[in-house]
Amino acid sequence: VSRQLKEEIRRGFARLEDPLAGLLAMLESSSDWKGKGHSLWYCITTELQLWIKAHPAVPQSGTKLKKLQARVLGMLSQCPANLLDPLMSIYQLHTADRNYLLEHVSHLYLQGNYKEAAMLSIKLKLQPDQDVEKMCTPLLLQDKANVVEEYVAEYPELQRKLLHTLDTWCEPSFNIRDIIRPYQGLSNYKPEKFNRRVLSKLIFRLLERFNVDSALCPNVINQRHLRTLNYLFYKRFVEKTMTEENWADHIQSTVGENQWLQGHLVQSLLRHCDARGAARWARHCQVPPEMLPHAVAEELQKLHIQDRVGEVTKADNYEASKKKDYYQLPIPRENIHFLQTWEETLQCWEKVLQAGQVVGVDMEWKPSFGMVGKPRVALLQLALKDEVFLLDLPRLLEQAEAEGEKEKLPHFIQMLFSDAAITKLGYGMSGDLSSLAATCSALKDTEKQMQGVVDLLAVDKQVDGLSPEHSHEERGGRQPEKGLSLLVQHVLGKPLDKTERLSNWEKRPLREEQILYAASDAYCLLEIYERLCKDPESFGLGSNLTEGLVGKQSKKPRAKKQLYKQEEPSPSGQEFQGPSTEPSCPPAPISPQEFSVVCDNMLQGLGRYLRCLGVDVRLLDNEDDHRKAAEIARQEGRVILTSGLPYQTLRSQVGEGRCFSVNCSQKAKEQALQVLKHFNVQVSLGDIFSRCQ
Repeated sequence: VSRQLKEEIRRGFARLEDPLAGLLAMLESSSDWKGKGHSLWYCITTELQLWIKAHPAVPQSGTKLKKLQARVLGMLSQCPANLLDPLMSIYQLHTADRNYLLEHVSHLYLQGNYKEAAMLSIKLKLQPDQDVEKMCTPLLLQDKANVVEEYVAEYPELQRKLLHTLDTWCEPSFNIRDIIRPYQGLSNYKPEKFNRRVLSKLIFRLLERFNVDSALCPNVINQRHLRTLNYLFYKRFVEKTMTEENWADHIQSTVGENQWLQGHLVQSLLRHCDARGAARWARHCQVPPEMLPHAVAEELQKLHIQDRVGEVTKADNYEASKKKDYYQLPIPRENIHFLQTWEETLQCWEKVLQAGQVVGVDMEWKPSFGMVGKPRVALLQLALKDEVFLLDLPRLLEQAEAEGEKEKLPHFIQMLFSDAAITKLGYGMSGDLSSLAATCSALKDTEKQMQGVVDLLAVDKQVDGLSPEHSHEERGGRQPEKGLSLLVQHVLGKPLDKTERLSNWEKRPLREEQILYAASDAYCLLEIYERLCKDPESFGLGSNLTEGLVGKQSKKPRAKKQLYKQEEPSPSGQEFQGPSTEPSCPPAPISPQEFSVVCDNMLQGLGRYLRCLGVDVRLLDNEDDHRKAAEIARQEGRVILTSGLPYQTLRSQVGEGRCFSVNCSQKAKEQALQVLKHFNVQVSLGDIFSRCQ
């Protein structure tokens, strides 16, 4: 809005005998300010607000102000959101009689304007004097949970009341139709968005957002625990992929002393075990004998120590038989170090933080089974060529805090991840780092700062078939492998034994099986990486993978290229066409209209940015295979923009210089500048937004 218009508005108000009444008269006589915000009315209203600040004597008081406030309140339900705050300030609604304001909001509510009533209550801070269940119920029926969250956001007591109400609705015997009945004919009612499943998700979200004790919501917590119980029985007795020790740990921590869950435990035991087995587990989980059926109670009395001896023998036989079927650590047991003190950890860092080092990185945490909060890392594994370090993260962080040096451990972890001269191998590294940030707030920016990281999850989608020498190996009746275990099977011939994956990683001491599993998870990354670099063609990865993964070493050790999230490599380095120097003869300059590209599906942000600059862009959808980019490039004469390992496959399918690998750790703007510079695309002011409708 021009300065001249603003000055004219202020002069107009100065000439009015009563500017406050004048603004209301203008609003009441006009209809074009209603609905969505209108820039002229917003300008007029905010200018009056500023003008009043400069003229403190203008504001009204007493009976005259009350009449103006009554007129304003009548308009607020139709008022666009951007006019609410200025009008409330100008007419001092915060000073109005509270009962009068509550009465007005109640009138809006009775007219069926539930959202407007709630929003006005939020603005006027009326919530403590209102019935939270009454105000929020119609909003939930209309799928306006965001308004409900805002309504209780500043009031812990209301948060607790709302959560208690929602939890009551989730009680199995509660008839949810009783809530809906008073609101028959409600506009915008969305029945598919109002059921126990949706309410349960909302409760967990509110518990986490407002940091409320989950004991306030026993119904949803019990239902979530019951689903966990059923899942654990499925893993142990149907899928048969969970060890007895893991299963027992999780059953005990899930059921505890909750009699309702103990009853469901007994029923599940009888479905999956005979009376003797049910009795043994009932004793193990400390189920009160009076809760057991007669047959199980009788077996409980007969149990003696021989049962356990038999189980141990059976377990030993199982361990011996499975060694031949799964990946085994190639290093001796004494080279696996479980670190719980700072002195031990310092020796680890001296070996890990060396230029040119290759480190397999993995993390473990206790499964949350859908409960509130992000998982916290219980174990950090760092694997080197000859040894593996298992860091007891909770213990080390606790020790450092007790000594007043809580930044000590995060500092070393950040040094590891930000050093481009150390190669870090991971699998799904982003998820690990998210949990690491939840464990220690000082590490929240680790993912943004990391360099020299090879995420083998990117390789996973490119590997073709089983490794040649093991392609016909019998796998027996086990569950099909997936994730890292499948990649290990494809590349190294045998899958990982994942029976410890769902362990309670917070329980100390760790069992021997857990220690071996954790060490294997990190160490196998080193073997996969080495094997892929030596023989990429056997896995369908292209003959030049070694150069792509490892890069060229200069005198000063540098980070490996291509799969890394790291500093921007030179364009020639990315295309692996000779030494890492700028090309001596850059391409002739072209305009954005002459430059057409197809962006791989991990570069949609880059594609949208280039389109804003006038470039002809096609984007692959998330579900499209990378190879579709080559097909489009050949048919339409486009340049392929991709990142990571897909570059290896795609560059061989198009002409020289028609495939470019982008640094995926950069933001879209930085990527776009890199692309424009490499292809010498000259953008003028007229090109910007030239393709936008």
